[in-house]
Amino acid sequence: MRGCNNMCSFCIVPFTRGTERSRDIDSIVSEVRTLSQQGIREVTLLGQNVNSYRDTSQSGAYETQGYGADLSRGFNTIYRRKEGGRRFAELLHRVAQVDPEMRVRFTSPHPKDFPDELLYVIRDNANVCRNIHLPLQSGSTSCLERMRRGYTGEAFRELVGHIRQIIPDVTFSTDVIAGFCGETEAEHQDTVAVMREVGFDMAFMFAYSMRERTHAHRKFQDDVAPDVKSRRLQEIIETFHATARARNRRFIGTQGLVLYEGLSKRHGRPFGSDDYGHKVFLDGPALVDLQPGDYVRVRIGDTVTSASLTATALEKTTLVEHYQRFPQEAFGGGALA
Repeated sequence: MRGCNNMCSFCIVPFTRGTERSRDIDSIVSEVRTLSQQGIREVTLLGQNVNSYRDTSQSGAYETQGYGADLSRGFNTIYRRKEGGRRFAELLHRVAQVDPEMRVRFTSPHPKDFPDELLYVIRDNANVCRNIHLPLQSGSTSCLERMRRGYTGEAFRELVGHIRQIIPDVTFSTDVIAGFCGETEAEHQDTVAVMREVGFDMAFMFAYSMRERTHAHRKFQDDVAPDVKSRRLQEIIETFHATARARNRRFIGTQGLVLYEGLSKRHGRPFGSDDYGHKVFLDGPALVDLQPGDYVRVRIGDTVTSASLTATALEKTTLVEHYQRFPQEAFGGGALA
């Protein structure tokens, strides 16, 4: 899908890409099926606010099921939402059914569009990756109000807890802005506190930069000094790396599934990706028979960083076979070495 309706005060996207337009479900499923026949092992459903997908076309294959249209609890919009159509939960379910050996990811979502039906689709389909991008932007309710995000810091925390209840092994990535217009030290500390509490597994962190034509450009002043922005951003970055490194240690000693991608460009090391958004560097004799696009069962080693894991490749496998042996019930696929 293209465009965005959210009109966050810091964002230029609605003015450059227009309002939301969703591709019809038939064309998307058909394209995914073609990619599957070509041997593609991973697809990403892409949209500026991908989980607000709404297809009102006449489908020759899929009747509108009418589920997954609710907002996340405690979230709202500044625009009038339209009813009807096939929602993102339906699309994700249909795509996941095309090929059980094809991984499915999606980005970039908005926290307001995570109804339970969507969470159940992620939980119940082993080929839908267990990493959810959940943009925080700020942990301060007052700052979020100026950003026009449609939720409070408490609502965000509750959504994280609710998702973890339904998908216990989920990991989260996020976006965070340091030094938005009028941000006080107390508001900044609210953001740091949410980052510590949630424990994000990946984060994209930036100092605020004013964009012309945005709501913030018309209504606010970019009044946080550059040196203050830099200090706050550095604290956010340090908080993320400390919590992510600590969280990644929980994978040590577990067995997981990695999609082998080949040799890294920087160091020439064999690597792949797991279902949780990590880059995994590999060693071991099982690498000899691997080709990019193969799935491999691995044992996670004790060298972890905030951004990557290391693992011993144990054996070539398939996605279906792996999760039949090791159901997704705990970290790293639920299997202790």
